[in-house]
Amino acid sequence: MAYNENLAKRVREFLSAKKKVEEKKMMGGLTFMLNDKMCAGIMKDDLMVRIAPEVYESSLKKRGCRIMDFTGRPLKGFVLVSPEGTKSKKDFEYWLSLALDFNKRAKSYKKKK
Repeated sequence: MAYNENLAKRVREFLSAKKKVEEKKMMGGLTFMLNDKMCAGIMKDDLMVRIAPEVYESSLKKRGCRIMDFTGRPLKGFVLVSPEGTKSKKDFEYWLSLALDFNKRAKSYKKKK
């Protein structure tokens, strides 16, 4: 199992009302791009979210949240949230709402032609 399909389904449902959502298999999991910007993803059983720099440190104190460092180096602005931190609907929506809020001002990494 590369990533948790049930978690992916929950993310899809949450983002279903948004336009310009694209799924990409990336980093051994699944990434959700919104407006050509990485927004969230699934890595095994964890939810990956891209969040604003000003909430990064405080987010790390929340249940189930940890630094995203799958390459051995912390990826600032991204956190991984374990199933413990996304179990309830309220917690799950909290994390994705943070990602959506930051997505509005995040830089796009789409290559220009």
